Amino acid sequence: MLAHSLSPCITTNKIDESRDFYIRHLGAKVTFDCGWYVNLEFGSGASLQFMAPQLDQPVCHPVGLTYNFSVSDVDAEFQSLTASGLVVVMPLEDHPWGDRGFAILDPNGIVLYIYSEREPSPEFQQYYKC
Repeated sequence: MLAHSLSPCITTNKIDESRDFYIRHLGAKVTFDCGWYVNLEFGSGASLQFMAPQLDQPVCHPVGLTYNFSVSDVDAEFQSLTASGLVVVMPLEDHPWGDRGFAILDPNGIVLYIYSEREPSPEFQQYYKC
């Protein structure tokens, strides 16, 4: 299979809260919204969808899901998001595997890891295949 794109779709009863959170805090643009399904775009082909449960479909609680956001200036994003009142669940710090990042939670409890790439430490450089 050769996928043209890949994006998560989260089944939730918090469609409005999710849409508003991603627009307000992460600059998402709504490209489709019929009330029970919303598509959010973040530029450069990055997207995320939220869908209300349909018929007998259960609400999936995305335990263990982390959505990674690569940004140009992680320090500026950290200042902006914490100034807006969001609680950080993983502190802003440099990581030896090659990034500087922090994490917050969205309204569904999904971890949002926001980071900028950095030079990995020598012990991690060996793991990069490119």
